[in-house]
Amino acid sequence: MNFAAQFLYSKVLKNRTPRECSREEEDYDPFWQRSDRKVKKQDAPTPCERHCCKEGPIRNGHVGQRPPSINPERLKDFGEEDYLNGDVKTWEMKIVSRNEELLRDALDPVTQPNSRSSQPTYNKLIRFEDISAAAFKIQSGVQKTPCMYSRLSKQYGMDIYLKKEFLQYTGSVKERGVLYLLTSLQQEQQRKGVIVASDSNFSMAVAYHASELRIPVFVIMSTNTSPARVKMCREYGAMVISYGTTAKDSQIHARRLAQENGYLYLEEEDSAIYLSGLGTMGLEIYEQVPKLDAVIFPAGGHCGLLAGSAAALKHLNPHIAVIGVESENFPVLHQSLKIGHPIKDQACSNHQFYGDVSGPCFGTNSLQLTGKLVDKVVTVREEDILISMLRLLEYERATVDAEGAIGLAALVAGKLPELKSKRVAITVCGGNLELPLMRQCIDRALTLDNRVCKFSLLLSDCPGDISKLLEILTREEVRVLDIKQEHLFVISDLFTIEVTCIIETRDKIHMAQLRNALLERYPTMMWTER
Repeated sequence: MNFAAQFLYSKVLKNRTPRECSREEEDYDPFWQRSDRKVKKQDAPTPCERHCCKEGPIRNGHVGQRPPSINPERLKDFGEEDYLNGDVKTWEMKIVSRNEELLRDALDPVTQPNSRSSQPTYNKLIRFEDISAAAFKIQSGVQKTPCMYSRLSKQYGMDIYLKKEFLQYTGSVKERGVLYLLTSLQQEQQRKGVIVASDSNFSMAVAYHASELRIPVFVIMSTNTSPARVKMCREYGAMVISYGTTAKDSQIHARRLAQENGYLYLEEEDSAIYLSGLGTMGLEIYEQVPKLDAVIFPAGGHCGLLAGSAAALKHLNPHIAVIGVESENFPVLHQSLKIGHPIKDQACSNHQFYGDVSGPCFGTNSLQLTGKLVDKVVTVREEDILISMLRLLEYERATVDAEGAIGLAALVAGKLPELKSKRVAITVCGGNLELPLMRQCIDRALTLDNRVCKFSLLLSDCPGDISKLLEILTREEVRVLDIKQEHLFVISDLFTIEVTCIIETRDKIHMAQLRNALLERYPTMMWTER
């Protein structure tokens, strides 16, 4: 019976049309068959999925929220969704590109043996990916300072944009590198703390950001450090210890404390992490000012800002000219580039006016990047820096130090005539200038700019002679700052006095007019040249 039934059924199948066969296949519950196959396919992970399982377990359902990436081209994660009977099954996958592997290798520290208390060193040059990663990590911890069109543009015949990094919380661009450096430390080291030994902008930035990150921070300063600096550093949250009469004594003491207590001794180096943090300023300048022709940076021995920002700018647009400016009295970078390696035992200024401008050349990474990417390095005089400080105060209401003013000093000195009619960005990256020093600098700058003048002349000791002199000064519309008369030590006639005046004029032309008017009335007048 079974045999007969099977025989008859086979004859019926042979006599069916192809359309009827396909309809029966559609009636045969294909959805669950395909779903089973899909589940089986998912149960056998691909090689990429097997790689992801090593990183962590596969999770079903909602994947935890991730921070946004820097740009869409650098997305690291994506989700692959399959819908099964109304449910969502999400595979978390991680794609690692070759560039990111190189980036990870570039930031792989090479620690020095027998130096628990010193900062790890990084012996590879930074890349654009390093700077992008730093910008993403520190974006919530530092200010995105403005890069604004300057009123000085008409005076120097070019479109000048000032990157006002002195508006950072501690008044210095060093915050960018310091914050990225501190956030890159291991948690164990963050718990133990860090220690620095100087009164520079770098130490101020370490004091502030370490306190914000709840990292114990100690600052060793020499006993001759100004009280204002010590007070400011303590207000940032650091434990300040005064030790030694020189910076070298403070550094030796800080290293000893680091070894004894497990602190990390930090100093301004050219590690890849620190340079990447500083280089984020180059990214911001490129974003804020379109169609740039040139960017001017402070240089000197501490050329990390120049090197890091040059790496970013040259990657984004190789045609942008990157120019470094350093002091003529301390041409550390210029000489180091000439001989091909950092200069040792270079004479540096201990005066607070120069700050980091006169510091020693601190590494080969910065020097190599500078030699490879920087188009030009020029030197300026101290007088040019002082006049630049005066210009920024008058036109931009900006009180800056030598490091902040040295970029504009290259234009004041006329060292960059090729930038006429070009679009130029100048970094104003430091504003930590103490009040007594600021007064001294402004007074000296006014004298250099022919705005404050001094002259002496002999008058007869008769009533009305000084009033006649004052009438001339009033007619020429000058302001008398000081006037002094001398009786006792005059070696000319008995009834003669020497009158010395300090006056303020509008500019060099006004000063020349006053000088001619006085010589016309008093031929023996002695004009004190600057």
